[in-house]
Amino acid sequence: MSTLAFPDQAGASADALERVPALRVVSRPLAATAALPTSLADALPPGVPADQVVSWIRRGEGIVGWGSVARIEVRGPDRFALARAWWERVVAAAVVEDEVCRPGSGAVAFGSFAFADDSDAASVLVIPAVVVGRLGELWWRTELSVDDGPVDRGGPVDRGPRSGSSSGSGSVSFADGHVSSTAYASSVRAAVARITAGELGKVVLARDLVARSTEPVDVARMLGTLAQGYPMTWAFAVEGLVGATPELLVRRDKGLLTSRVLAGTIRRTGDDAHDLALAASLARSSKDLEEHEYAVTSVANSLASHCSSMNVPESPSVLHLPNVMHLATDVTGVCVDGSSVLDLVAALHPSAAVGGTPTWTALDVIAELETMDRGRYAGPVGWVGATGDGEFGIALRCGQIESCEPWQMRLYAGCGIVAGSDPEAEVAESLAKLVPMRDAISEVCDQSR
Repeated sequence: MSTLAFPDQAGASADALERVPALRVVSRPLAATAALPTSLADALPPGVPADQVVSWIRRGEGIVGWGSVARIEVRGPDRFALARAWWERVVAAAVVEDEVCRPGSGAVAFGSFAFADDSDAASVLVIPAVVVGRLGELWWRTELSVDDGPVDRGGPVDRGPRSGSSSGSGSVSFADGHVSSTAYASSVRAAVARITAGELGKVVLARDLVARSTEPVDVARMLGTLAQGYPMTWAFAVEGLVGATPELLVRRDKGLLTSRVLAGTIRRTGDDAHDLALAASLARSSKDLEEHEYAVTSVANSLASHCSSMNVPESPSVLHLPNVMHLATDVTGVCVDGSSVLDLVAALHPSAAVGGTPTWTALDVIAELETMDRGRYAGPVGWVGATGDGEFGIALRCGQIESCEPWQMRLYAGCGIVAGSDPEAEVAESLAKLVPMRDAISEVCDQSR
């Protein structure tokens, strides 16, 4: 496997960027008569380490992969541009045989980028060894290799379900991370004071929770649990960052751009009639509508310079998820300047949905009040193809598994804070947003809840 690491712009010389792998790619459909997996997550071979799994699944469709034939690590404010430049050079030198010609087939790389310019966490773009894709009834398999040696590609795709692949004897416990509920309420209170004083309009504050298992976390099973339980989200994994995000930062598909903006949240009760009333109250909430408007305006302004036309709905809809409901707006546009999905990611990040407004003031407040490095949480995560098309979401409802501690996962959740925010209500919202990952890791480890 070839790896390049660029700590900053000074470290990314032209010569270094020219040292790209000689990529060979073959994508072929899988025969309908084959013993196909029951789901994309089931296509992952048993025992693949957490940092070797990549995924992008929604409503049973998407792509998953494993292994790594080449990767790049980038840091600093130019991390998106460096990753894009490397990928474009990889694609230019690649030999590709694509019999599928669908989004996610052919040459593909998975990316996960740090939230902050000065984060200690590296941003990564990874080319997996094998990718399995599904679109409707069409399944395909892509094998990727480079000239610098053999690659372990794992087992065949037609192995059947993964059920029973884990011992099922584990258990999991939870503990406060860097930010406890009490500390989080205090940070919210301080942020509201700053907003009331006119320093900024909105800031998104995050917190964390540490999950410890008695055995290494099975990422493939966790992805299956998330994809099945939250089908309207994008179940993702890149180098140990695993989650199910409801928020699509940007999709580029043959020049058509789409961004799903979420901001404004209310917890579901499980009573359908009551939840319907709650959805109506969310749609009328001045506090939540204000938070949502900041986020939509941020995305629309960032995309406008790349588009010939845009559609921005006047009012949001309510997105119903199993645990919460969100105000949602789908912004669309027609890209006219040839920007790749990585260029658009760079233009959009950080949106007001995960940072705040004004952007740089909000980032300063986050750095002061959160007291933790978000790492790749709330950063862009997704995939890019050879033509620059691809999909990137915001890494929300997720957790990070470190390769040195495969039995531990740090879970993250954040809330948008505006003038009308109540600290205790924001604590409750953050706990609701932690539910998908808490439940998924508990289910995988067979903990009685």
